[in-house]
Amino acid sequence: MSNTPETFFSIEQFYQLLTQGKLMAGKCLKCGKIHLPPRPLCDTCYTTQFEWTQIPNKGHLLTYTIIHIAPTQFQNLAPYTIGIIELEGGLKLPGIIQDVSQEKLKIGMTLTVDFSTCDIPQNWPKWPKYCIKP
Repeated sequence: MSNTPETFFSIEQFYQLLTQGKLMAGKCLKCGKIHLPPRPLCDTCYTTQFEWTQIPNKGHLLTYTIIHIAPTQFQNLAPYTIGIIELEGGLKLPGIIQDVSQEKLKIGMTLTVDFSTCDIPQNWPKWPKYCIKP
């Protein structure tokens, strides 16, 4: 898919693809850099020509933090863990980590982006939800 008016790269399209269970990134057609989240302008060569590319949903935990005092919409989850996983090619993705006790979290452990069984409030944000699981 190229960057035509029908396929303009945006975060909204990224979330629409998540509803289909696809973790997609924008690949620059000029220099080949892969952007996650996608954006309409390559930050390496400044082109606007992209195609969608599916990326693996497995990665390794880079960092995490445990949230004890949560915003109103997440209070029923507290304490909960937010982490960043590094996917293939060095791409990084943040998310709520579920189905692993906080005592068992280890930097470098393998985790998967899950699109279907996340226990995350629906009222905010309005985007499709995903979480990170072992």
